[in-house]
Amino acid sequence: MPQSLTTQTSDLEKILDALSFLTSIRNFDDVLAVFGISDLPTAQKYGIIFGCLTFTVTVVTVLTLLIMGGSFKRIAEQAKHGGSSIPDAIEERVSRPLLLERLLEARERLLKKYPEPEKTDAMTPLTKMLLNIAPDIAKAKEVMDSIVVSSEDDKKKKNEKLKKFIPDGYEDNYIEAYRRCQDKPGGPAISGYPEARFEAYARAYAGCGSYSSTSYRRSYARLYEAVSCANHASEKKYREHWFERPLDIVGRTIRLEPLEAERHLRDFFAMTCGDVFKENKSFDPNEVWAFHSEGPFKSPEAMYKSFVFQRKMNEAGFAIVESLTDRMVGVVLLTNDDPQNLSISLELPIVKPSSEGTVEPIEGCFLLMDRLFSIGYRRIELSVDSMDNKGKQLSGRLGFTQEGLIPKHRIVKESSRDSLIYGMLNSDWDKGARSFLFKKLHGEKAMNSDARNEKRESELEKRNKALAQMKASESNQNQNK
Repeated sequence: MPQSLTTQTSDLEKILDALSFLTSIRNFDDVLAVFGISDLPTAQKYGIIFGCLTFTVTVVTVLTLLIMGGSFKRIAEQAKHGGSSIPDAIEERVSRPLLLERLLEARERLLKKYPEPEKTDAMTPLTKMLLNIAPDIAKAKEVMDSIVVSSEDDKKKKNEKLKKFIPDGYEDNYIEAYRRCQDKPGGPAISGYPEARFEAYARAYAGCGSYSSTSYRRSYARLYEAVSCANHASEKKYREHWFERPLDIVGRTIRLEPLEAERHLRDFFAMTCGDVFKENKSFDPNEVWAFHSEGPFKSPEAMYKSFVFQRKMNEAGFAIVESLTDRMVGVVLLTNDDPQNLSISLELPIVKPSSEGTVEPIEGCFLLMDRLFSIGYRRIELSVDSMDNKGKQLSGRLGFTQEGLIPKHRIVKESSRDSLIYGMLNSDWDKGARSFLFKKLHGEKAMNSDARNEKRESELEKRNKALAQMKASESNQNQNK
């Protein structure tokens, strides 16, 4: 017969009935009886008890550590923002403890004893020394248009005036390179413009100047010839660029332009301030500026007054510009030029986060290092904040050797900085570091081609020098007779 609803037991009564055993517990033996272990041997009984206690203590300890250590908070933040909130090197650098007030006051007092070093936003002597050389085409055209040649004397006067606008050694190097490329061009001729390769090779070779090594000039010119004469469009682009900006150092993927506020300031501020810029998303500007002495900057005007555009006389600044899009990628600086000891410092490239570790900043460093060694420098130093993991990785990718750690090396943003010192020697560069980096940038095929070309050209150069010496000796003997 169905049970009446009024006689059914409620859920609360069921729970109380299930827990009724608690009221019967009077001692420890009752607890053991509840769990059904009162009849077990004593050893097993106490083993189970201590196992349960150990488990309980472990769980409580873990939960306490998670709560006190902030792990639950980080997990909640990660779930909210969709990323890890574990502090990285940049956050640690930003939160680095400040120096004591007495030390900062001492620095300020001592600096007053010395005059402010001269700074400029114009091209420094070091910048001019590293750039390509080229004739002043605009002034040369003015001379050509102003003088009407009607006699041999007029022709001589015109040539003399034109030579004033041609750097020393440029004309001889141009002619020599042009003829050399005629004998052995770096690739097939461009249809309709057979002399394009000869001109490209010659202007790149002569543009390196007479003080750079001939092996460097040949390598730079061959690469420029290959890039500029790939097709009709590239030939036109690079030829027009040379007429407009002949001093730029040109590579495969980028070119180095002398850093100018009027040309580069606005774009460089926009790409490093953290705001959305073209196809790049917004980011924390400390990703760019955390390890530098200044920055982030609130405005282009503030950036203009900083170390980026205000440089000492023994420093140089270059804009890294992508060849394909003509967009600025970043900035690379040279500091502490010491010509007496043939030593100089290369600073880590300053680029937006999406460009870190890409080929563009690496090629920018390669172009500068290659030119510095070609004109006689013996050592290039790279100083990296000991907390800058990305900077340390880039040093390795560039082939630098770690030479040591200097504690309390610098004061950066009123905090102490320990510096890792990396070095590159001219001997290491010649023995394999250059080939290693060249292969990484341009591929094994281009590296092998560069090596073969250098071997052939160097042998030809030695042979021509020997012939020239023989002719000079014979001429002297004939004069003595």
